[in-house]
Amino acid sequence: MVHDRLGCSSISFRHLALSEALSTISGLGFAEIDLGALPGVCDHVPFGLDAPGVEQVIEEVAASGLRVRSVNGDIGDLNLPPTPAQRDERKRHLDQLLALAAGVEARALVLPCGALDHTPVRSLDEDLDVVAAQLEWAAETARVFGVALWTESLHVHRLCCDIARATQLTARLSPEIGIVMDFSHIVASGGDPVDFVHLFGPRISHVHLRDAVPGNINLSLGNGAADFAAGIEALADFGYAGHFSLELETRDVTHDRRPDSTARAARFISPLIP
Repeated sequence: MVHDRLGCSSISFRHLALSEALSTISGLGFAEIDLGALPGVCDHVPFGLDAPGVEQVIEEVAASGLRVRSVNGDIGDLNLPPTPAQRDERKRHLDQLLALAAGVEARALVLPCGALDHTPVRSLDEDLDVVAAQLEWAAETARVFGVALWTESLHVHRLCCDIARATQLTARLSPEIGIVMDFSHIVASGGDPVDFVHLFGPRISHVHLRDAVPGNINLSLGNGAADFAAGIEALADFGYAGHFSLELETRDVTHDRRPDSTARAARFISPLIP
């Protein structure tokens, strides 16, 4: 039985067309998804999103009967100040992602914590200021659509690649911007999920679940070093009442084994959630 606070990201089945991915997730007993809209990672939502594309995705999600917790998107490298033309395109793309999030009744749009590069464009402090300003702008825009704005504040491949940088970014953000905790990125960066909870507990709005070892985020649950029991217990101690999502972009199983691997992960995690 899948816990009612446990969902599955569509990224877990990114190799399938959206309708087939949703059907597979529903067939495994999940009632909720995170919808992947990350160019180069998951093409379920086209990067060149327009109004017809938004409506098509909304229709496919509605037909699946699945709830959507969040839309996991990207509007470009947030620590790179855009030119006027790039700013207009970023605003257009953000508006379409927010229209999609509102249309599927998602709680939030999730945006990343900077470019896919650890090296700042200027200085780290200056880059973090720019990322924070862009996230605040996105959050203000999201309010118009009735959608929250969350950020995955620690992403091992992006600017905020460890707990120290995630702490510096979060200190620059208003409390309305939620933090997404991802076990795999914390462990891959050399961090401890329990320490992450102690630092960010009141700010954590959503949790991604995937296993990892230092330097590798793409492991199935049980094949890495993440202590899910301890991390989930720490979240419960902080009064976390949000949801969890299996984001199984793993590379240690073949596609034909992916549904069974996801079902095993759900059976393992569900009893750990209060």
